[in-house]
Amino acid sequence: MIRVLIVDDDFMVARVHTGFVARVEGFEVVGTAHTGAEAVTTALRTTPDLVLLDLYLPDRFGLDVLSDLRRSGSDSDVIVITAAKEVDAVRGALRQGVVDYVLKPFGFPDLRERLERYAAQRDLLHGGEVTGQDDIDRVLARSGAVGTSTLPKGLSPETVTLVSAALREASGTLSASEAAERVGISRVSARRYLEYFVSTGRAAVTLKYGTTGRPERRYRRA
Repeated sequence: MIRVLIVDDDFMVARVHTGFVARVEGFEVVGTAHTGAEAVTTALRTTPDLVLLDLYLPDRFGLDVLSDLRRSGSDSDVIVITAAKEVDAVRGALRQGVVDYVLKPFGFPDLRERLERYAAQRDLLHGGEVTGQDDIDRVLARSGAVGTSTLPKGLSPETVTLVSAALREASGTLSASEAAERVGISRVSARRYLEYFVSTGRAAVTLKYGTTGRPERRYRRA
């Protein structure tokens, strides 16, 4: 069983997340915490394999809590679960080695998919040694990590994460202009990321025809 610690300042949200995790085969919740200090104390006591970490905590920012966990000797993997869409928060989380970054609100199917992907990644590394580059590539793909060498020139992993989240949260399809507004980048940049998702099979595109001019390209999660 993969042991999970849930950290969220909202008691009801923590309860919902606990219920979600309990429904995924192979996972069990070993504790909950509602402040940064409580998160560190509980992690040291329960030694979880995985921490679902909110960033907006009453006493400390979640990434500072993650630093505290590492200094205390905890080697738990971390999935950030938060409403924080700021690029600095995403960049900081990636730099500290989180295995996923999930924007609230989300449903059970989304979390289940991410937990199952994490479990597959963990199983691949369980033997302590990989056989070659193919294994490493599969681990990075399953964790959602994107190496800068795999991205087209000019695209950043942090913005990939933000545009992907905007696409996932869209009700129906999303245009480049709408994605740009949600993420805070230019329409041209948003379209580059969306077309990258299309080329890698992570998004599909349809054309919306108006009365005049070129048809609008609209994107949806594949």
